[in-house]
Amino acid sequence: MKSSNVVRYKVKPEHKDEFIQAMSKLELMESNLSRKLIQTGDCQFCEIYEWETEEALTSAMPKMINFLNTFRHMLEEISPELGVTDPVSGPVIVDRIKN
Repeated sequence: MKSSNVVRYKVKPEHKDEFIQAMSKLELMESNLSRKLIQTGDCQFCEIYEWETEEALTSAMPKMINFLNTFRHMLEEISPELGVTDPVSGPVIVDRIKN
């Protein structure tokens, strides 16, 4: 079953262009079917990944965390509980693609 994860970011205004540039450089990983970065506010972004399986997502986590560490300094704290990211993940329940 396909799996997906979503990560919300709040970027420091002075790092917005640098953040977009860093995010543009990340290539798809093995078993990563798609990756999208959506701008949801002036300095707010949401990243959506789709994976072949939940196991593929789980095995990619260390690489994604290492990538996050390269731009963590560009992010504002979302809340004390969340830190600088707001991640969620789970199985894809409905999957429709226009042909």
